Amino acid sequence: MASPKYLAVFIVLVAIFNICNAQSLKLGFYRKTCPSVEAIVKKTTASVISRVPTLAAPLLRLHFHDCFVRGCDGSVLLNSNRNNQAEKDAIPNQSLRGFGVIDRVKSAVEKKCPGVVSCADILALTARDAVSLIKGPFWKVPLGRRDGKVSIMMEALINLPPPFANITQLKAQFAANNLTTKDLVVLSGSHTIGTSHCSSFSSRLYNFTGRNDTDPSLDPNYIVRLKSKCKPADVTTLVEINPGSFKTFDQDYYTQVAKRRGLFQSDAALLDDTETKAYVKLQSASHGSTFFKDFATSMVKMGKIGVLTGNAGEIRKRCAFVN
Repeated sequence: MASPKYLAVFIVLVAIFNICNAQSLKLGFYRKTCPSVEAIVKKTTASVISRVPTLAAPLLRLHFHDCFVRGCDGSVLLNSNRNNQAEKDAIPNQSLRGFGVIDRVKSAVEKKCPGVVSCADILALTARDAVSLIKGPFWKVPLGRRDGKVSIMMEALINLPPPFANITQLKAQFAANNLTTKDLVVLSGSHTIGTSHCSSFSSRLYNFTGRNDTDPSLDPNYIVRLKSKCKPADVTTLVEINPGSFKTFDQDYYTQVAKRRGLFQSDAALLDDTETKAYVKLQSASHGSTFFKDFATSMVKMGKIGVLTGNAGEIRKRCAFVN
């Protein structure tokens, strides 16, 4: 077994490698090889979101779930095969949607620039455009990611922050990806859009401590409303994460969390830390005065987690399969 000294050196080298890779991403990466890539991605994404605006949240979630496992390398898009169960088959990923949209965007890009643009970059751009198209912020996406060749189900189970995580667990998982406590509370704001299955939060309604009780951190009136929609053991019903505003990207999430109406335990946990609570209160009181700017900054930062660049990985021809 390696000595603590050599282990520490190894960890530092890995960190330096990740930082160097992230720095090799750049704006205009495809300026010469595929100058129209961003226009193609936006046009194709817009054609989908204009018809089904509720797909914006799943596309953003796909990007999150990709980056938190092996970095932003498109590994969440890979299918399982007879020899391996991939990330998309892990329990937290079984409710992911939007794979068909990514395939559609990839196909459009391939027609113009075959073998040039990675699925990881397409996912990052599509998530950005989907958010922007539902009145959310826009940010410039540094490009140059390469696609990974490995996708392991167990890694998704271990590395994705669960909806029942407490603030200590959340801060640790974000820190492991070089994201700060501010990034945590800012990126949690993505819950301003989307829906969730009852099973992701029903323990807060019916059996919080194993005694058929409710979560005391959840607003009692909200509990009554949620119980009317979610019966015990319901695994099919979908509930709006941010009631009344789940199709539009706005700051209302923080208003709900401040009122103790965050749907997940991980939302409620933001009130258990001085820094995250202060941010929730600020955005709630100021109608999201800095939220869009902060979200754009944190998304760029998240999009650099563990990226493959240069000659690492590959440029997949189809996003669900290694070449």
